[in-house]
Amino acid sequence: MSWIRESELSLLQKIAANILKAGPMPKHVAFIMDGNRRFARKKNVERQEGHMQGFNKLAETLCWCQHLNIREVTVYAFSIENFKRAKAEVDGLMELAKQKFTRLLEERDNLEKHSVCIRVLGDLTMLPLDLQQLIAKAVFETRTHNKCFLNVCFAYTSRHEITNAVREMAWGVEQGLIKSSDVSEALLSKCLYSNNSPNPDLLIRTSGEVRLSDFLLWQTSHSCLVFQSVLWPEYSFWNLCEAILQYQFNYRSIQKARDLHREEQELQQLEADRACVAEVLQHHGNGKPADAQRRQEALLHYTACREERVQDFLEALKHKRDSFFTDLASQACCTSCVC
Repeated sequence: MSWIRESELSLLQKIAANILKAGPMPKHVAFIMDGNRRFARKKNVERQEGHMQGFNKLAETLCWCQHLNIREVTVYAFSIENFKRAKAEVDGLMELAKQKFTRLLEERDNLEKHSVCIRVLGDLTMLPLDLQQLIAKAVFETRTHNKCFLNVCFAYTSRHEITNAVREMAWGVEQGLIKSSDVSEALLSKCLYSNNSPNPDLLIRTSGEVRLSDFLLWQTSHSCLVFQSVLWPEYSFWNLCEAILQYQFNYRSIQKARDLHREEQELQQLEADRACVAEVLQHHGNGKPADAQRRQEALLHYTACREERVQDFLEALKHKRDSFFTDLASQACCTSCVC
């Protein structure tokens, strides 16, 4: 089954899509694709078949999103917690992932045609090396595509992601790239796996569960959360429309909360900068208070230096992460050549 489907909506679906698009539309939608195993039990088939049907539904859903002008989709494909499942099921999921990423690489022309960028978010070192290499190759080969974005959270939990972001900032301080005073909520956001993406506007979980299961906890603090009872392999275009309607009904309150949070972040950063400047001026002024003009000039200088430090750190972090994927992709190419 192809990752990227090219199919048209029915007449009724087109009418519904056009009505929805007259209102505010989510640009980024996240899915917790829950219910594959329950679907398998319901249909009296093997669990692996349930997971296969779940992947097929993802391909169909991506097609619907494309028709609805939703440019970015993030999916919870495999939680770190899933490693605790029975070995046979975990091995089956790893094998399915290998098959699907191999198929993805075979669809290079289609991915290029639609300019689909694939990103995989998570701790890839937990995965088998051959799967790491396939993932890295898919990420590397689509990195310049910029019309549609598919973020696959694999070997992922939000707490692990946040912990890793803290480690990255600690690394930056140890390397002398940033100061401990540069650490902030905004900087942590830029150290997450999802740093290249805007936060989701809408998060959808299927199967009737009403919890996030450690998925995008940081990123969805100001997102519309929709919980639907349908099992993921049975998800329909109309279920997606219902979720988008809920987003539209709550759009104003969501935007207001986001604006307030952004203003609070800016104020916190300003206060932090002022505190650092006051400490510097007190140290160099032998305890004498500085006049308003000197304080303002010092604040502007300090802010510019901090922003430059942070930007240099983020560039170094990006290089470190890009090198990880590049090295893995190169190993995959070398392995293919040997074969």
